[in-house]
Amino acid sequence: MDDAGRTARVLWTHFEPLHAVTYFHPRARAAFEAVGLRGFWRGYFAGRAAPLGPAEAAPVIAAFFNFAPHMVTRALPAVWRLATPQEALRARLTGAVQALAELTYELPESHLVEAAELLEAAAAEAEPAGRVLGAANAALPRGEYPLARLWQAATTLREQRGDGHVAALVAADLDPVETLAWRVADGMSPLNLLGRGWAEQQWAAARARLAGRGWLTPDGEPTEDGLARFRAVEDATDAAAARPWRVLGPRRSERLRELLEPIARAGHTVIPAGNPIGLPALRN
Repeated sequence: MDDAGRTARVLWTHFEPLHAVTYFHPRARAAFEAVGLRGFWRGYFAGRAAPLGPAEAAPVIAAFFNFAPHMVTRALPAVWRLATPQEALRARLTGAVQALAELTYELPESHLVEAAELLEAAAAEAEPAGRVLGAANAALPRGEYPLARLWQAATTLREQRGDGHVAALVAADLDPVETLAWRVADGMSPLNLLGRGWAEQQWAAARARLAGRGWLTPDGEPTEDGLARFRAVEDATDAAAARPWRVLGPRRSERLRELLEPIARAGHTVIPAGNPIGLPALRN
């Protein structure tokens, strides 16, 4: 992996928490509830799918990748009877900005403005082709204030990266539940990943398939071959997300990392350790 690929992974761990406050901060949750989206998963599915318009379940099952289809069909299109996509978009931005304002009140505005400008410069270089969620978020109107701009750029970049990660998983012939089963076998807490709607029989069948392909031992431990193959998936994900950081360059990328670090650390304080999105730890 080249330097831009390594930078892509490091910066991801710094901007992902900015997006994740959308689902966990009380102010963000209250903003979803104010438009009728009560409960974690209603806000999650409506807020994250809203850039696609009033989508049915099928494209969201494909784009979100790792949710059991029945879990998505339970939420969509029913959530659009509670809130339109436009209302969901306003709610997620309002809640995210209020959350970030609470988390960053000690930082000077110049810090937030500089971070927003650099993150927007990176997001402007994100390739939209083949990145459905990334492109849909990139097409949304630019935020008016620094925190809105910062959050929107972070969201565009994380969804663009996620689209590339899905492509890498598909290329490795991993289906959604196999991917989740692999991550748990490789050490991720089951608390992070069990809320995706898959039945225990499906988890067991996925583990058996991974063992049959040589990714896991009969006891469910990762094999050396499995570890190498999944490292290749992660490397492909980083490579697919590298262009913005290659254009931004090492100096500006490092400056952005410095600016995002206190914001990301503040974000981690309101996101549970056993969160259902598998939020990564900060990397330097």
